[in-house]
Amino acid sequence: MKILVSGGAGFIGSHVAEYYAREGNEVTVFDNLSRAELLGKESKGALYNWNYLKQKYPEINLIKGDIRKLGEFRTAGAEVDAIVHVAAQVAVTASMKDPKTDFEINAAGTFNALEVARENDASVVLTSTNKVYGENVNRITVVEKETRYEFSDPKYRNGIPEDFSIDLTGHSPYGCSKLAADIYVQDYAHTYGLKTGVFRMSCIYGERQFGVEDQGWVAWFIIATLIGKPVTIYGDGKQVRDVLYVGDLVQVFDKFLASNLKHEVCNIGGGPSNSLSLIELLGLIEKLTNKTPRLTYTDWRTADQKVYISNISRAKEILKWVPKITPGEGVGRLIQWVFNNRDSIS
Repeated sequence: MKILVSGGAGFIGSHVAEYYAREGNEVTVFDNLSRAELLGKESKGALYNWNYLKQKYPEINLIKGDIRKLGEFRTAGAEVDAIVHVAAQVAVTASMKDPKTDFEINAAGTFNALEVARENDASVVLTSTNKVYGENVNRITVVEKETRYEFSDPKYRNGIPEDFSIDLTGHSPYGCSKLAADIYVQDYAHTYGLKTGVFRMSCIYGERQFGVEDQGWVAWFIIATLIGKPVTIYGDGKQVRDVLYVGDLVQVFDKFLASNLKHEVCNIGGGPSNSLSLIELLGLIEKLTNKTPRLTYTDWRTADQKVYISNISRAKEILKWVPKITPGEGVGRLIQWVFNNRDSIS
């Protein structure tokens, strides 16, 4: 296939590009390398994945361009078979400070990607988010255990399903822009017949992830612990998320693109068996590194979810996919990568 990866120099996008290049596909990466600027963070790793792909996979076509500029993306996407659309503004906090840029990238940028797909009759994979469900998740009662919160309603024992309400709730500008993108991708399947897969992601982690406090918490906790930076816990640290190793995420994208399925929406994460609270992750990091994180506690952040776990039954059923990498193994891999690349991170 001829595959275009928007945001392909980012964490998830670079893993997608690497996978398809290894499989012998013709891969184009399209990225404007703006992540550090969008998050308001200086990063020595801003060009890390771009340079990694350039050095290791010279056959990948690397294009510096902006998803907000339809003409640039149209040129990059000429005659593609599939677009894996990863380019995004990724942080709730950044969206609160600058909702216009958030909208332009996430909503209007996705529209541009869909138009290029429509012109080329290309398949589309969208990396959506669990934030499309907004604060409705917080209406589910939880019970407090020793190291975590859990949903008290047995209806959600396996996590949040795809038909959970997106309405009558707050979302944040980020949640709104990603929901608009999510719905547009669905509609281009219904209206124009495109093959589209919408994957509402929970917490994705793995090597080459330059996590910061506002985004990429698994990587951030590891990086901060290994280089001696403080970690701030908002709330009590018992909030729970399901985590998914990036290699397992790429596999589900590939299974969809290789399938005869025309249009699907799937919640995608580690599911209940791959969930961690913040303090459980910190304990795992300490066990694997013999280093004690420097912690401070402060107030809960607005609308933070005490529990979010993806119900991944649909992906398992229709794509015959299951996560293979446990948090213990995946966190260990990420720790080793951070340890080996400290000079690129600190």
